[in-house]
Amino acid sequence: MMFGKKTKGFCVDFGDQAVLLARLSQEEPPLVVEELKEFAATDTEGLQAYLKTTEGKGPTGYAHARCGVYPARRLIRRHTMDLKRVKEPAYVPEVLAQTFRVEAEKYTTLILNPTDGSEYDLAKGNQKEALFCGVPADDIVHWQDKMLEFGLYPERLELGTVATLGALVSYQKFKQSKTPLLLLEMGDEATQCFILTADGVDISRPIASGIAGMIPVVQKELGLKDEESAKKLFYSNTFDFTSMGGTLIKKLLKELQSSIGFYEVQTGQSIGSVLCTQLPPSLAWLSPTIAGSLGVNPFKAELLPWTQSLGLTLAPGVTLAAPDERWLGLFGLMASYNHGPVAEQKG
Repeated sequence: MMFGKKTKGFCVDFGDQAVLLARLSQEEPPLVVEELKEFAATDTEGLQAYLKTTEGKGPTGYAHARCGVYPARRLIRRHTMDLKRVKEPAYVPEVLAQTFRVEAEKYTTLILNPTDGSEYDLAKGNQKEALFCGVPADDIVHWQDKMLEFGLYPERLELGTVATLGALVSYQKFKQSKTPLLLLEMGDEATQCFILTADGVDISRPIASGIAGMIPVVQKELGLKDEESAKKLFYSNTFDFTSMGGTLIKKLLKELQSSIGFYEVQTGQSIGSVLCTQLPPSLAWLSPTIAGSLGVNPFKAELLPWTQSLGLTLAPGVTLAAPDERWLGLFGLMASYNHGPVAEQKG
């Protein structure tokens, strides 16, 4: 279904901590961002109320949107294909089951080229490297139902991680950056770790160490009576954890150093900067702490010159709330209106 004639485009990025939304002038480039909104991830009522009153909805009464989501069980993994077997029908399900430990029949997957995000051609089967992107079919149904509850009709449902990776590769190209970037999407139980350059995604790896793993360390270090008290204090933004940051990220750091070490030996390139996404504002100190421990700078972006190069402009009076990096996933969704194929699920 295409947008109705009076419908404007909407893009919504459903992050773990915040929902970022853009209302666009139209569905086709050049796109003008007429409004940017932010809601706490828990503020369902605020988002519903906004969508009820906003202009630009189609005749169905729903805001037709391209949506980015971050399901905990998402799969984004680079893999070296066995070109002798790639055309066999059993090959892809076998990689999913044996290498990535997921049940192929329960996942919706799309295989991309890690260099430009275009769809991998299994029929040709001549590309050695591939990026497997997948999400459990149950999660797609869950998110589609959720969107309709909000008042959104998902024209496309995409993995926000893929949109973010696409935005970062495009941004690095725009800046003509030569140095690799480490992207960490930090969840409660796990951290998705990527190393990318202007030439695409070089490494992708899930690390079984997330934010929740730091709470027992907080409890022990501060001598608190239980984990619940430690959790409250950890997320409260009333205590400065910077001094014990090194202790809190010890386990994660060990895993990161091994991934980075392997990458640097393989490519001869050193990581230039690190970007942590999906963190609550109270844990913003984690980003510079991880960067400092790895001996690199936190990644900083100036998105506006880049977005303009993609035919995206902000209407007068529309501004990005700092820091710019938070908006990468949302702009990645918008940029793909006219730039290359992206991983998608039809709404």
